[in-house]
Amino acid sequence: MIHILITGANSYIGTSFANYLTQPEFSGKYQVDTLDMIGDAWRSFDFSKYDSVYHVAGIAHSDNGKISEERAKLYYAVNTDLTVKCAKKAKDAGVKQFIFMSSAIVYGDSAPIGKPKFITCDTPVNPANCYGDSKVLAENGIRPLDCDTFKVVILRPPMIFGKGSKGNYPLLSKLARKLPAFPKVENKRSMLYIGNLVEFVRLMIENGEHGTFWPQNPQYSNTSEVISLIAKAHNKCCVLIPGFGWALKLMSHATGLVNKAFGNLAYDQAMSVYKEPYQKFSLQEAIEKTER
Repeated sequence: MIHILITGANSYIGTSFANYLTQPEFSGKYQVDTLDMIGDAWRSFDFSKYDSVYHVAGIAHSDNGKISEERAKLYYAVNTDLTVKCAKKAKDAGVKQFIFMSSAIVYGDSAPIGKPKFITCDTPVNPANCYGDSKVLAENGIRPLDCDTFKVVILRPPMIFGKGSKGNYPLLSKLARKLPAFPKVENKRSMLYIGNLVEFVRLMIENGEHGTFWPQNPQYSNTSEVISLIAKAHNKCCVLIPGFGWALKLMSHATGLVNKAFGNLAYDQAMSVYKEPYQKFSLQEAIEKTER
């Protein structure tokens, strides 16, 4: 049996992963515990009985515009310092593997509407804010710990979505269910359905992997297409209207929400190929499962 510790209580990703491993097909294969990382109690917790630590604790990026110095310090304290301290404790305790949830945010924000952003394995990190920088520094802090007896995995997923997820997807879902029409814009984005992510993480543990990985869905997403698929999942019709690109470009100078919704950020699919299949769900299947 493989013993797994999820560091970070009540997180969407950690809870989804723990629930996934309770499926009958995995009966007797995994023992999963969750540890709350708020406060200092975790420091005295015994890590020695675990084979793998899946570190999901962190502050998600939800700030718009300039943030306070105090808020910025919190990003580094939690996303960077706590991650490195946890990894070192795991290594000292004899844990064999440490998996860190980084993010595509290490490459900066999405490109503005109408401009491409295509990331390959050779694309350097270029964080645009303290959230992205805190993730980069965490990666840099734990990567040197990697060795034959302590394997470090860094995951840089794009936007993660699924039933109960937070972030931009619930807003798109709300719009799709209410609007009779939506602009048709040809943008390209990488996304990752939670059902595909949890299988990928399971394979990382099962195969004792180490290194940096870029899991994503088997096909790219288009914001207009996502809206249409969500509406369809609710037996509604949302008409996609072309010709609004110029208006949205003008609006993007007044609000960052336009680029957030219609900007481009796509991983080269070759980066996301793994030796075993993990992309169990297509975009349409993922949206249907999310909207049920």
